[in-house]
Amino acid sequence: MIIAIDGPAASGKGTLAKRIAAHFGLAWLDTGLLYRAVARDVLANGGDLEDVAAAEAAARSVLAVSLSDPSLRGPKAGDAASIVAKFPEVRAALLDYQRAFAAQDDGAVLDGRDIGTIVCPDAHVKIFVTASDEARARRRYLEHQARGEDVAYEDLLVDIRQRDARDRDRAAAPMVAAHDALRLDTTELDPDQAFDAVIELIRSKIGS
Repeated sequence: MIIAIDGPAASGKGTLAKRIAAHFGLAWLDTGLLYRAVARDVLANGGDLEDVAAAEAAARSVLAVSLSDPSLRGPKAGDAASIVAKFPEVRAALLDYQRAFAAQDDGAVLDGRDIGTIVCPDAHVKIFVTASDEARARRRYLEHQARGEDVAYEDLLVDIRQRDARDRDRAAAPMVAAHDALRLDTTELDPDQAFDAVIELIRSKIGS
C-alpha cells in the first residue's frame, strides 16, 4: 500500500505521515528532506542556490544517511529547499530515489508536494493536507517560541506565503492536489484530531 501525503508548509502533513506510517507499519519518507539536503550541500560546497548545475550535482550525490542531519529540520533549510526544488533537473535527479523507496514490498508513506501527482501517481491513497495561512504561520511561531527564538509572527506569515507561491507557481511539478486526492483541512484540528480524521479518510478509501 502506497500512501501519498501532499500539502504546503506547516499544514501538518509531515506529522500525519509519520503517524500514519507507524499506524500501518509502513516505511516513511519525508521527501522534503531530500531537497533540504540538496540545498545544504550546495551551500556547504560554497555554491549558489540559484546555480542549476550545482544543485543538480548535489541532488545526484545526496546520501540517505545524511537525511538524519538535525539542521535539515529548521525553517531556513525549508526556505532554501524551495529554491532548489524549482529546478526540473533537481527533481528529475531525485525521482528515482523516491520511487524506489515507494516500491518496497509492504509499501510506504511519502509526504511532499508532488507525491500524488508526479512521484506516485498510482498511489493507493492520496491525501492533500491544507490549513489557513494564518494557522500555519501561528504553528511556526509557536515552534520558534518553544526553541527560545525571537521571530515576529508577521514575518513568518510573509515567509509562508512566499514559499507557497514558489511551490505553487514553479514550472516543474508544482504543488497541486491530485485530481483524486482526498482533502483534509487541519486549520481547526489539533494533532490527534487531524490523525483521527486522516485515518478515517484512508479507511474510507481502502476499507478497514
